[in-house]
Amino acid sequence: MTIRNRIAVLVLTGLIAGCASFSPDGGLTRVSELTQVRTGQTVQRDSEASALQINERITTLLAAPLTPDSAAQLALLNNKRLQSALADLGVAEADLVQAGRMRNPRLGFGRLAGNGETELERSLLLDLGGLLTMPLRQAIEERRFNQAQIQTALQAVRLVADTHRAYFQAVAARQSLVYMRKVGLATESAAELAQRMAKAGNWSKLDEAREQVFHAEVTAQITRAAHDETATRERLVRLLGLSAQQASISLPDRLPDLPPTLLSADAMEAKAIAQRLDVQIAKLETEATAKNLGLTRSTRFVNVLEAGYQNKSAGGSKLAEGYTVELSLPLFDWGTARTRRAESIYMRSLQRTADIATQARSEARESYSAYRTSFEISRHYRDEIVPLRKRISEEVLLRYNGMLASVFELLVDSRAQIISINAAINAQRDFWVADAELQFAIHGGSMLASSFPAASSVTAAGPAGAAH
Repeated sequence: MTIRNRIAVLVLTGLIAGCASFSPDGGLTRVSELTQVRTGQTVQRDSEASALQINERITTLLAAPLTPDSAAQLALLNNKRLQSALADLGVAEADLVQAGRMRNPRLGFGRLAGNGETELERSLLLDLGGLLTMPLRQAIEERRFNQAQIQTALQAVRLVADTHRAYFQAVAARQSLVYMRKVGLATESAAELAQRMAKAGNWSKLDEAREQVFHAEVTAQITRAAHDETATRERLVRLLGLSAQQASISLPDRLPDLPPTLLSADAMEAKAIAQRLDVQIAKLETEATAKNLGLTRSTRFVNVLEAGYQNKSAGGSKLAEGYTVELSLPLFDWGTARTRRAESIYMRSLQRTADIATQARSEARESYSAYRTSFEISRHYRDEIVPLRKRISEEVLLRYNGMLASVFELLVDSRAQIISINAAINAQRDFWVADAELQFAIHGGSMLASSFPAASSVTAAGPAGAAH
């Protein structure tokens, strides 16, 4: 076989090795599967081909009062930050495809003329080193692509958790505002009655002032509750990716009732280690680093290796053929620094993976404790405190109507009843938020590392109330 034929074989080998191509879905199917297993929702990429279908789905979801599931669907369809992460997935796939393709050959041509003779030199250089290390580079980029898919799925799962949390906060704030407005109407009527009775001489100025200040305090709480309702609604709107024209979302009047039973704590830590996406990302990163270390060692001395075909002709003489090889000699850089750097990066990745696993176990335990505690507190308010407070109010009212209790006692009881009801709904809201955070702690990662802005809780001063 002539040298020219051998070079042709090398070129053909490179072309065959460079047949890596893009997947039909750009890696979206696996992202959607990972998300669906953990949230029950799928992920769809926003593109020109699917824009009409997505817009129709968004319109359908917005036509009815949102539920936790429909809000999550809407966020996965319309959140621009998630769509940006899906675009980054395409970058990772492009790197994978590029790793499976050889560098373009280099064509050289030279011409020398003198003493009546002309010399022509022609050469074709191939990146032989790149061809030999192509399987290693492909394996590394494939792991990075898998890591990018899991990272994108993690953002989708985190988005669902953030959306659920914002949804329950918005519903609680709406419920509180409705309740406080009812209280405001009652206190307004009571204040007017007190003013008329004081003018008629049936009430003292002190009793009148107490009724007036109670109404003023409730009015301030209504104003604060109205802002909380707006703030939590806008927080949800941002996560859903809605425009100003779509911001008038419809929410239910009440939070969902507490579930009859709690999730079991059995194997909670094991589930977190097996299911959490941030743990899987850390493991893949460590594997990729280990593979990269192997590649670094294999190319420690040979940095650039190129081989190719060359011929030369001078004047009318016969064409001379041969080959050329270019090799960088390790005279000054023996590759020890690159190897030591790769080893240090691997140890860093290994320790980081162990730390993430430790954090995952701890966060699963902590999240379950918050979940169980908030359930017990909410149930205690529902079954004990609120019913007792209602009985006390009924008794005080009977005594007041029978002139056995003063108006001051009635006012004190009204304040206490408002505080208890608001605390009960805050506890119910906290349970559903804890439930969302528990699911993410098991399946996704740490809420502390959320890529979305943290939601602000409704304060006690701005009640998130329920109907009594």
